[in-house]
Amino acid sequence: MNDRLPPLTALRAFDAAARHMSFAKAAEELNVTPAALSYQIKALEADLGQPVFRRLNRAVELTEAGRALAPGTADAFAALSAAWRKTRRITNSGVLTVTAGPAFTSKWLAPRLYTFALAHPDIELRFNASLRIADFDRDEVDVAIRFGLGRDRDVFATDLSHEWVTPMMSPALAEQITTPADLAEAVLIHDDSMSGFRTPSDWPVWCKAAGLDIDTSHGPRFSQADHALDAAIAGAGVVLGRILLASRDLEAGRLVAPFDLALVPESQFRFVCPKGMENRPQIKAFYDWLVAETALSGQFEKGRRLLRTTDL
Repeated sequence: MNDRLPPLTALRAFDAAARHMSFAKAAEELNVTPAALSYQIKALEADLGQPVFRRLNRAVELTEAGRALAPGTADAFAALSAAWRKTRRITNSGVLTVTAGPAFTSKWLAPRLYTFALAHPDIELRFNASLRIADFDRDEVDVAIRFGLGRDRDVFATDLSHEWVTPMMSPALAEQITTPADLAEAVLIHDDSMSGFRTPSDWPVWCKAAGLDIDTSHGPRFSQADHALDAAIAGAGVVLGRILLASRDLEAGRLVAPFDLALVPESQFRFVCPKGMENRPQIKAFYDWLVAETALSGQFEKGRRLLRTTDL
């Protein structure tokens, strides 16, 4: 038996036709004429010695041989495309594509980009704000910033900073809420992006740690942390804010965090990239910048009582 592979163009024509189950649609995808596509598939069938499609009236269907061949060709072209995208990213040293959650992108990354651009004018940053876990082999992404428990596999991953949460409010509201006990009469804003973790870092946990017996079931709820922070900035209530996301608003005086008690959640922000790629010049430059910038939030730890939620 001759194991010589048929021409790549013939396999590509077969793969497209098998996915669409239509010669016309496959030809349109490959930007060739239906006649040219049909010729390639006939050449493939000649090499194989049997048909891979049954030609029906205005339709086609795979033969047994075609059904055996289709999964392998689909996987092979997917792997080839992924390898090509990865190679292009490696050779394109001037572009760095980063994915992060919408809240981290809007509250932390966007306001600080100018400092990275000033230090690295040769690197063009591109951002994809999404909560979907990036697939480095499939997606055109170089770096991901994730918030969670840090169980990434087969990648380079490291915690970015020491994240903690504490009550935050507008300066005007802070004039009325001067002690933790005053929270009993306050509107509590809930950041539900922190829910669903194994050890919650929410209002009931913070109040219990503070020795408060108050009803925490009321108040508006937000699925995105940046929306909850914006509501607090507008004076709508008190939010259990995350220090990294709120640091710029705290620096600017749009928010204040008057109480010393803070919870350290089990989940943390992490820097993630494909294993072995962490020392690429543009990725290392971005990582070093992230570490330096996130470390600045340490200024707000002075005088805080930091309690780990796993210890409560």
